[in-house]
Amino acid sequence: MVRDDRTETCGVLAGSVALITGGASGIGKATAELFAREGAAVTIADVAAEAGEAVARAIGDDGGEVLFVRCDVTKAGDCQRAVQETVDRFGGLDILFNNAGVTRRASVLGTTEEEWDRVMAVNVKSIFLMSQAAIPMMIKTGGGVIVNTGSGWGLVGGKDAVSYCASKGAAIQLTKAMALDHGAQNIRVNAVCPGDTDTPMLAGEAEQLGQSHEAILAESVDRPLGRVGRPEEIAQAVLYLASDASSFVTGTTLLVDGGGLAGSG
Repeated sequence: MVRDDRTETCGVLAGSVALITGGASGIGKATAELFAREGAAVTIADVAAEAGEAVARAIGDDGGEVLFVRCDVTKAGDCQRAVQETVDRFGGLDILFNNAGVTRRASVLGTTEEEWDRVMAVNVKSIFLMSQAAIPMMIKTGGGVIVNTGSGWGLVGGKDAVSYCASKGAAIQLTKAMALDHGAQNIRVNAVCPGDTDTPMLAGEAEQLGQSHEAILAESVDRPLGRVGRPEEIAQAVLYLASDASSFVTGTTLLVDGGGLAGSG
């Protein structure tokens, strides 16, 4: 049975401040909503201003502390501004969820240089830039948590997705390297690796492949749980990595894919 995660909260992030990139839709939106219900003050950073502001309004209407910052995560100035506005508004930064991402479903031969650069910039460079801005703030206050969005296809290859697979593999290795560099400063760094999740990105993949959204969802029957994930389910995994429940966990990847890679070597 699939639970309704919207009603089960314990305030495990009370007093924390979180910044979530790509928070206007999909996994980022679900995580922003969950973090707010769990007591965190939340900054939503996204290039999609209208959608991001709508998410922020909804969280605020529910009593949450929230800020929306329009941010192109591929630009250092935007990332620094998002972090600074968060600190100015809420007094610090405890949790950074580097979630912004894009995909391009194509082989090497079908991927342009511009498409490759765009995927690598949004999926990898953004982690570097946001973390570079956030880590000094975390050091000042005695530590923090960074969660990066990887993918099952960062652990194994996938067909017609060379730039996406490369970017997510890089995100996972970046996660491990950052965990080694900043553990002594009490900063934990982990990656959540979703499998197919019913988000606007998945719908976009279907369009790129010339398939219907329904056809993409139907392919999920091959995995042990027989379905794709819901954004709220991935958000629960991010909550675990962001909370004190994972206080001795760093440098790892948490695969959340309904068992899709369970049979992989």
